[in-house]
Amino acid sequence: MSEFLVSLLGERLVSSEGAEVEVQALGSELVLVGLYFACSVNGPCRQFNPSLREFYSKFKKSSEHKDKLEIVFVSSDQDQKHWQDFLQEMQWPALPFKDRHKKMKLWNKYKVTTIPSLVFVDAATGKVVCRNGLLVVRDDPKGMEFPWGPKPFAEVVEGALLRNNRQTTESSALEGSYVGVYFSAHWCPPCRSLTRVLVESYQKVKESGHKFEIVFVSADRSEDSFTRYFSEMPWLAVPYADEARRSRLNRLYGIQGIPTLVLLDPDGHVITRQGRVEVLNDPECHLFPWHPRPVLELSEANAVQLHEGPCLVLFMDAEEEGELEAAKELIQPIAEKVLAKHKAKDEDSPLLFFVAGEDDMSDSLRDYTNLPEAAPLLTILDMSARAKYVRDVEEITPAVVEQFVTDFLAEKLKPEPI
Repeated sequence: MSEFLVSLLGERLVSSEGAEVEVQALGSELVLVGLYFACSVNGPCRQFNPSLREFYSKFKKSSEHKDKLEIVFVSSDQDQKHWQDFLQEMQWPALPFKDRHKKMKLWNKYKVTTIPSLVFVDAATGKVVCRNGLLVVRDDPKGMEFPWGPKPFAEVVEGALLRNNRQTTESSALEGSYVGVYFSAHWCPPCRSLTRVLVESYQKVKESGHKFEIVFVSADRSEDSFTRYFSEMPWLAVPYADEARRSRLNRLYGIQGIPTLVLLDPDGHVITRQGRVEVLNDPECHLFPWHPRPVLELSEANAVQLHEGPCLVLFMDAEEEGELEAAKELIQPIAEKVLAKHKAKDEDSPLLFFVAGEDDMSDSLRDYTNLPEAAPLLTILDMSARAKYVRDVEEITPAVVEQFVTDFLAEKLKPEPI
């Protein structure tokens, strides 16, 4: 286990007093590591830190599992003095300030998009156990539910569900259906926009004969707001008053922002967490139940995924008919190989794959990342690290793409700043 942790965190951490902490000395009983992604100048991080400190202190003093958990601060601070001052408010170690490469790898590996974020991972494998540790700190302040591992959807959602006519149905009615778990709120404009589209998609899928249901998990700020918003929806909802069940569902799927639509198969397994993108990209619902595609055509609807980790983007001159489809076919076997390798290890892919034509979306991306005008142009863009990798060659072949991907994953490529 210690060897794995060294590969994940490096050989040494730093204590709140500034002393070196050997990763191999974290303890043979360690089961979970809580990766605490935060920044000293971020208001929500400063607000959450005292709660985490209290949680950690109680856990270490009174839990029978006190030796099985450690927290590690992964900072995005740019100023070392601010970092040091913030670290002194903590009782747990941190990645060294200068180890920016290791920090960025962790941000990408665990697809952290907002802070503060607390991700509990298995200390032996690095596999995510609980993506939304902030809710663990709030909902389980005494650590009674340690190790906070995922439970089956049917168990977490169990109980009465509402219809907008105020009738109820038991969650067991979802058995055998595809399910969309919809995290949304009326105060959120993108949520309201998605809801209007989703109502049409829901009806089309039902009319096509699929067993499909949606469960609304509200993030509204009052029951009146929930009631008004839910009146627009033809599906089911967790009762607003059942805050514990809503919170457990947020924890189960590691919700970091709304709107989020998680698609489940009839056995309750996740098909995709990108239901929002899929619905917007497939208004006629031809691709339902929206299994992930290895290669996507870049669009305004899916551009949000560029911020979820490193993305290979093959820019094409799309004036000739069929260019984008040919580009997809070229990189699809390579994308499938990468996805399959990491799926076998129950891991998210370290790389997403896109093709981009000539349109306003692609032009904006080129301008923002300061890419050359060449086409075809093979790139890997890492927005969170503000880094790019460019392979400008006359002919893009499968061998060129595969070598580019292999070198990137082996960290052999030198990044250029975005």
